[in-house]
Amino acid sequence: MNVVIIEDENLTAKRLESLLHKYDPAITVLNRIPSVAEAVTWFREPHPPVELVFMDIHLEDDLGFRIFEQTSLTIPVIFTTAYDEYMIQAFKVNSIDYLLKPINYNELVAAIEKFKSLKKQFGQEAAPAPDIDTLLSLIGKSKQTDYKDRFMITVGAKIRSIETSDIAYFYLEEKIVFLVTRDGLSLPVDYSLDKLTQLLNPRHFFRISRQFLVSLPAIQQIHAYSAGKLKLDLVPKSRQEVFVSGDRMTEFKEWLGK
Repeated sequence: MNVVIIEDENLTAKRLESLLHKYDPAITVLNRIPSVAEAVTWFREPHPPVELVFMDIHLEDDLGFRIFEQTSLTIPVIFTTAYDEYMIQAFKVNSIDYLLKPINYNELVAAIEKFKSLKKQFGQEAAPAPDIDTLLSLIGKSKQTDYKDRFMITVGAKIRSIETSDIAYFYLEEKIVFLVTRDGLSLPVDYSLDKLTQLLNPRHFFRISRQFLVSLPAIQQIHAYSAGKLKLDLVPKSRQEVFVSGDRMTEFKEWLGK
């Protein structure tokens, strides 16, 4: 079976590919695509036939649904999403299934078996492309009030649920993003800081630099440095010095005053 993974988080895409090969080593991942623009280009060019697409909702440049608007893509889709309950109904609209990140192997197997069953009974036409207008409408309404309120973190063979309200800040170190809880626990997450900026309530979290995304309660003290630079003392204390980037200074001060 030929599949395509449309996902802008490289670690997530690699993990999904690994799970697919665990399910069936004969599965061929034709491409891992991180953006709407690249997906549109790829699907417009000659390529081997694709039987199934795994698609994230928020890609690095736009909503994944835009791919359907710009191509004649009618391939069955299994959506993958970092969002919780409010997205469930959206992903059930004319799609095979949805998988909540981090992807659970048993749920992945169930989704693929569902796809195979539908295809066996009704053929490829049993799973038309999603109803884009309905999906965008549902997402648009949800985005007004809903942000990610918990993270499922894989630690060894265990999965932990971390409430967003318990997170002090996120930081990037050696190409890996970590979250730090208010009690000082540091855990790796499968999201880039760019993606986390989309998922979190902007009233509670601010991207101060390329390395840090901080919550307001985590800021213990702000120091004025020469040339107008700002240094932050965070709680729990960071191993790195924490500065606000110059190009984010004005917006940061506005955020503090909200």
